[in-house]
Amino acid sequence: MNTTFLIAVIVLIATGIATALFYRPKPPRRFESLYTDALNAIVRGDSKTALKYLREVVKNDTNHIDAYLQMGEILRGEGNPHQAIKIHQSLTVRPNLDDPIKIDIHRSLALDYLSVNNLIKSKQEAEFILKLEKKNTWALEFLLEIAERERNWIKAAKLAKDIQKITQQKDPEKLAQFQVYEGLDKGSKEDREGAKKCFERALEIDSNYGQAHRRLGDYYAEDRDLINAINHWEQFALMDPGNAGNIFSKIETALYDLGRYSEVEKFYKRMLEKNPGNIDALAHMANVLEEKGEHQEALDLVDSAMAEFDTSIQAHLMRLKLSLTTLPPHELSQQIDKIMELVTGKKEKI
Repeated sequence: MNTTFLIAVIVLIATGIATALFYRPKPPRRFESLYTDALNAIVRGDSKTALKYLREVVKNDTNHIDAYLQMGEILRGEGNPHQAIKIHQSLTVRPNLDDPIKIDIHRSLALDYLSVNNLIKSKQEAEFILKLEKKNTWALEFLLEIAERERNWIKAAKLAKDIQKITQQKDPEKLAQFQVYEGLDKGSKEDREGAKKCFERALEIDSNYGQAHRRLGDYYAEDRDLINAINHWEQFALMDPGNAGNIFSKIETALYDLGRYSEVEKFYKRMLEKNPGNIDALAHMANVLEEKGEHQEALDLVDSAMAEFDTSIQAHLMRLKLSLTTLPPHELSQQIDKIMELVTGKKEKI
């Protein structure tokens, strides 16, 4: 071995030792920290940066399931649900995943399929979650949402019961609502008896659910059983005063058909005692008094309520109607100006 070659070898060895002793390469960035940066970017709404970080994470750690899940969530949110489906679907074949991770994957897939309106596959994903975790409330609520969308009220009622049983939060009104919806569907298919049973079942679940009373009232009215119809309509009016005006004319007509004229006024008095702020009841009551020839009483009734209903166009129109034969033109003009002000939201300049 010649001297020159030996010297070269010694120099190389020395250089290597020096490099090892004095040069410390920059350690690779920890991908868990990069994943955290991606989550922070998601919080900031910077999905572009988040995707960049997430892609770097999965490129270097193909077992980072959470990063894949977040990528799919971002892509779905940006209007690329089919790409999200591909990513999330690829995770389902991973071996040795525990149930909580499987649930997260299939939850994402359920949302992916819902975003492309594939309700069949969306339901299948949620049902798979229930196989893994029977009492998973997210899956049950998700299936309930789809059942409502599909107007499958029997399924919706069952799911709602299951959810309330698990959460121990009773909501009889919700269950009664599904019974009414089922009844309306049956009625649209000419199954009147089935519809009636649904409405009655709704009241067994929640006796205070006004819509069930309203529908039963309609049912009895169609059969000309006006007494039962009036009883149910009044229950609806008392329980749901905000929508009671929808059936006032029905009640008046039914009472007139029965020859029970005096009870119309009594009905509106009961309504106003129960809910003094019901402008529809007030207007109908004033009309009844006017038709009886009790013009001043009708006007006094409206005037006494104007402090409460000063911003109600309906109240001012009623007052104007009752004032047409008693007030001079300039006072009627002032009432009209007030109504115009309420309609336009602007006060007329003088």
